[in-house]
Amino acid sequence: MAASRTRSAVYSRRRKRRMARVTHDLDAAQWDALTAEWGGCAYCGSTGRALQRDCVLPISRGGRYTLENVVPACGSCNASKCNDEVTSWLRRKKLDERAFLLRHREIAVALAARFADPDGGTS
Repeated sequence: MAASRTRSAVYSRRRKRRMARVTHDLDAAQWDALTAEWGGCAYCGSTGRALQRDCVLPISRGGRYTLENVVPACGSCNASKCNDEVTSWLRRKKLDERAFLLRHREIAVALAARFADPDGGTS
C-alpha cells in the first residue's frame, strides 16, 4: 500500500511540474461555452453526468488548457483516454472518430470567433 501512495505522489509531482511549464488560458466563460455547445461528453455524448476538462492533445504530449484543445468529458471517458492520442483512442473504443473531429473543429472555430469579438459575442 505504501508503494502505491508513493507512486501516486510521484505522478502528482510530475503533473504539477508539467502544468507549471505551460501557459493555460481557458477561462470560466470559455469552459461554460464549451460545455453548452457540446451538450454532454464530447466523446460518448452522455448527459447528466459531471463533466471534466479533457485536453484533446494531452499536457504530457505538449497540450495545454486552451479553448481549441479542451473538450468536456465524462469521468469514464477522461480516465479511459488518459494521455492517449485522441484518434487512436476513439478507434480503440469504436467511437465515431470523424464525427468527433468535425464537431470539435466546428465548435472550436465558432467559439474562437465569439471570444475574439470584443463584445464576447453579445449584440
